[in-house]
Parts: sequence; C-alpha cells; structure tokens
Amino acid sequence: MSVFELPELPYAYDALDPYMSAETLEFHHDKHHNAYVVKGNDLISGLPHLGDTLEEVVVNAHKQGNQGLFNNVGQHYNHKHFWNWMKANGGGKKMPGELEAKIASDLGGYDAFRDQFLTKGAGQFGSGWVWLAQDNETGKLEVLGTPNGESPLILNKTPLLGCDVWEHSYYIDYRNARPKYLEAFVDNLINWDYVGELFDAGLVKVG
Repeated sequence: MSVFELPELPYAYDALDPYMSAETLEFHHDKHHNAYVVKGNDLISGLPHLGDTLEEVVVNAHKQGNQGLFNNVGQHYNHKHFWNWMKANGGGKKMPGELEAKIASDLGGYDAFRDQFLTKGAGQFGSGWVWLAQDNETGKLEVLGTPNGESPLILNKTPLLGCDVWEHSYYIDYRNARPKYLEAFVDNLINWDYVGELFDAGLVKVG
C-alpha cells in the first residue's frame, strides 16, 4: 500500500468555471499533483519512519535536508489542502465570524488581508505559494509567501489558506496574468468554511 494517495477533487472538474477551467484542474490535479504523490512514494520507500502524519513527514524531511522528498511531500500537502481551499460561489467576505474577527484584529480587516494576499502572491518571484497562516507561538495571523513547495509548516506556523502561484496553476486560463488569477481566487473561489475549520482546529504542533 502506498504511503501517499492522490485525493479525489471535492467537486467536478468544471465546478469552478469560469474562474478555473476544467482543463486546468485536469492537468493540475491529475498530472502535477499525481506526480508529487508517485515521486513521494518512490522517495520515501525504505526510509526510516518520518512521522505519523503528513505534516510530520513534511517537517522532518525538511529538517533532515532530504530536499527531493521534501519537495514532493511538501507539494502533496499543499495540494491536498488547495483543492479544499476552493469552491464554487466562494470568495469575498463570506467567512465565519470568529475568523473574521481574528483577521480584523491581526491584519486590519478583510480589505487589508485581500491587499496583502494579492501583493504577496503577485510579488512571489518564480514558483511558490502565498499564505494566510497562524504563528504557533504567538497565535497571530499573517500573510506570507514561500518559494517552490515550501509552506508555513517549516516556519512553525499553521497554514489556514494557500494559493498556488506556480504557472501550471493559472497559465491555461490567465496566461502570464498572475494578478488576475489571484483576484479571481480571492474574490470568487476561497472556501472560507474550510479555512474556518482549520482555524477552529487550533494551533497544530508538528515536528
């Protein structure tokens, strides 16, 4: 049995049209995400136990400097959540009350969060991700970018929301217009209920 498995999308391929096409989801999920799963299973085979959860494997692969494994399990972790961070008729200010209050107190409100998220995402050089994360020590929310397959996990922060800014996430639909893709994600796709579930789960300690 494989350690890692490709999850099914939580919606139909065309469910996110017109903001993310069926073609993008087919390539991104079926090809790119699946490749991380296959390669991750290949690289972890025969290695000592690295953890009981995917989060622990990601953090420990990074701590041990196993870059190849980290790249693939990190991207598997990121994408498992990415599919759930989107839904049809999502986005905007439709978020749970406690999360909304926390964003207001830590980031200055939804509009300030939106501006930071769009700016960080558009400004992330090359491939990477933009995040809303909660610091595991202070509990404060922050918006940050990470390169390649890195995530807030390796910075002792809990990812609450992430958007993939690798070109394969948006090039079919938006060509090189990453800012337009990010605007569509924030305004029309974010599954705030899922973000709220992660927030309500509390601070996750890993590693």
